[in-house]
Amino acid sequence: MRRPLGELESTIMDRMWSNRRPASVRDVLEDLRREREIAYTTVMTVMDKLHTKGLLRREPVGRAYVYEPISTKEAYTAELMRHALASSNNQAATLVHFLERLTPEESTALEAALQVFPPKSHRP
Repeated sequence: MRRPLGELESTIMDRMWSNRRPASVRDVLEDLRREREIAYTTVMTVMDKLHTKGLLRREPVGRAYVYEPISTKEAYTAELMRHALASSNNQAATLVHFLERLTPEESTALEAALQVFPPKSHRP
């Protein structure tokens, strides 16, 4: 299981997920430089680490790589949530605490998700 992403890893993955198209290090660098000063080698190192962690796939194009996410942000987030639940000593209590903290919008989203994918006990 993956650990949560660091700040720069998260920023880069958010860009990759929102762009929905393959991108080179240079593409990501130019996007990031709109908000901060950052070195090409820093972005290259982080994207290489994201590739090694299994979050980005890459294909060589000329002398560089083009990267794209392996899964969606939603799938990654679900994996983090599942790991957090699995690591609890009391999963029922963990779920109760989680549910107590849901906003009305999150509650509505949970209800909608359960309509699409009912619990195993309710599946045919």
